[in-house]
Amino acid sequence: MSSISSSKNGGGGGGGGDGRILQFAPLGSIVDDGFWRRLSSLKLDTLGIDQSPIEITGFYAPCSHTQVSNHLTLLAESLPPEPSEQSSLRETSHGNRNRCPVPGTLLNTNTLESFHALDRESLLRMEGKKIFEDICSGKVEEDASLLSRFLIISFADLKKWSFRYWFAFPALVLDPPATLINIQPAAKMLNPEEAESLSAACNEWRNSISTAGVPFFLVTISSNSQATVRPLQDWEFCQDDGQKILFGFYDPCHLPNHPGWPLRNFVAFICLRWKLEKIQFLCYRERHGLADMGSSLVGEASFSLPQGWKDPQCVPKAVGWELNKGKLSSRIISLAEAMNPERLAVSAADLNLKLMRWRTLPSLNLNILSTVKCLLLGAGTLGCQVGRMLMAWGIRKITLVDSGRVAMSNPVRQSLYSFEDSLNGGGLKALAAVRSLKSIFPAVEAEGIAMAIPMPGHPVPAQELDSVLEDCEKLQNLIASHDVTFLLTDTRESRWLPTLLCAKENKIAITAALGFDSYLVMRHGAGPVFGMPDVSCSSTPEDSTANVVVAQIVATSTTAGCGDRRLGCYFCNDVVAPIDSTSNRTLDQQCTVTRPGLAPIASALAVELLVGILHHPNGINAPGEIANSIVSSSEQPLGILPHQIRGSLPNFSQLTLLGYSSSSCTACSSAVVSEYRQRGMEFVLQAINHPTYLEDLTGLTQLMKSVNSFQMDWDDEDEEIADD
Repeated sequence: MSSISSSKNGGGGGGGGDGRILQFAPLGSIVDDGFWRRLSSLKLDTLGIDQSPIEITGFYAPCSHTQVSNHLTLLAESLPPEPSEQSSLRETSHGNRNRCPVPGTLLNTNTLESFHALDRESLLRMEGKKIFEDICSGKVEEDASLLSRFLIISFADLKKWSFRYWFAFPALVLDPPATLINIQPAAKMLNPEEAESLSAACNEWRNSISTAGVPFFLVTISSNSQATVRPLQDWEFCQDDGQKILFGFYDPCHLPNHPGWPLRNFVAFICLRWKLEKIQFLCYRERHGLADMGSSLVGEASFSLPQGWKDPQCVPKAVGWELNKGKLSSRIISLAEAMNPERLAVSAADLNLKLMRWRTLPSLNLNILSTVKCLLLGAGTLGCQVGRMLMAWGIRKITLVDSGRVAMSNPVRQSLYSFEDSLNGGGLKALAAVRSLKSIFPAVEAEGIAMAIPMPGHPVPAQELDSVLEDCEKLQNLIASHDVTFLLTDTRESRWLPTLLCAKENKIAITAALGFDSYLVMRHGAGPVFGMPDVSCSSTPEDSTANVVVAQIVATSTTAGCGDRRLGCYFCNDVVAPIDSTSNRTLDQQCTVTRPGLAPIASALAVELLVGILHHPNGINAPGEIANSIVSSSEQPLGILPHQIRGSLPNFSQLTLLGYSSSSCTACSSAVVSEYRQRGMEFVLQAINHPTYLEDLTGLTQLMKSVNSFQMDWDDEDEEIADD
């Protein structure tokens, strides 16, 4: 056994401690609404006026972020399960690395007066006595979680659906207090070989079903730097001379110079049970689910056994009542609104997002997600999936636009429709989709609008002119009043007017399009800035006209060299204006024939793109990135923000591509947007009735003539070479 584990009190110094009193960061609590709801049912249906203590289970895990501490959490399953739930509770609590179970006691009173009359000091001493007895009897070696025993007192006012409660995390008080000799990151306190071996051993411990939830353990490091993690029962096997011993525990605290609260009772245990007076301890912390020796701490402390603890009948002094905003007081929560099923649905829907923010993405802005207004153009296969994905991300304001009706073939592919929606000629898709969204999540603020989108190549008959103009005005107002527009229609030309309007309003636009076995997802760039010309990607002013056209055609593959140019839109890659693609089509061309898995993939990526844009400091102006970009996870926790994502199911492949705006784009170029600003609906009607007008306006007609001339000259040259 090394001298670090068994030497007398005192000695050592320097580092992060330098002989000061060992201090511990208090543990905090979080109570899920489901806990109070289940307690209400338990009180009403089972307990009645019985005020007997209830054994419950809390959950905590090692800190997993350098700026956010973990808390002890109570969930619905923290309360005793019904007999039918016994097996499922064991499955959720045993071996779950992110939910290490610790025992607790709930004392729920019948009246507020009884709550206030509780002798808190006496209750805390009783809980401290339990921990003391578990140490003396050896129970802690068998169940290390007993060292983190907690108490919660409460009063449930079921008439008003309010709950008053107070947590205590009992900790035995050493007198005199322990002395902190040194504390530093494990990566500094250990040599590289020891740190690497310890990290691997801890990961193995955490990944084992039998030990993942055991929060206290022993670490032995041999003379050849090999680390082994052992349960407390293996204390006798750790006595070999020449090996270093660390007393490890899951540390919920994130502070770089202080251990968390669980160490306090661990020190008392080591002092009382194993009679040690100086130890090295390991504050085990993680990052991205793996041991992090940079944030984990190794400390050295000394202490002595209090005289009174030598008596097994001793009632040691204990501390641990949780502070409320810096004061010793109880907390109160009202669930008058949350007990409404719709409110509970909101809480449940947000749970995953909140857990993401607590543990992995502290920068996740739930307020932005809940307030952003999304316009979905198309309520077909893509529109249905995007609507579902938006709700999963906490987005509540959704408007769907579609002019079609639910066909018999739709429900199996389009997730918001049922067989009943297709009866009697089929209900309007936009309205049926909204009904479905609200049935899934009643709190969603969804609206359905049945209208067609005017399209180039589909001339407007005189008798329909007023209706088409009304649709154009309505679409313009919708895009202006929403923050994001998803282009999810099933024809190319139906995306032209929304793209133009988004460019004019400088609104976020995201396109998702499907082939039979491939998909495209892209975010459109910002609208043109007037007074600044749209510059092509060509490298010199002397480039030929043909080279300019080629540069525009391959723009979606460009990855560098164009400075701060705008990102392109769906039409920037085209050399012709959008035309009628629906006439004279066979049955397989009239229906959206695509592999069923494509729509969920493309829809999920489209929504992920939106979340990335909303969290990027540059928003719609965020530069495009490709998959081999070197991105700091701390700077961009959601990862890279691509411009285009193209995928293929036959090869199960996916590419992130980058393309820039074209000065000849028929939808987002300065020429087109400027013409729309000046002429409004007159311009739109001309573009609809005469698609080649867009080509003339943007210069595509002249460019293609030049290309054809260039091609003819090239062919003549080939013929001359062949003749030779």
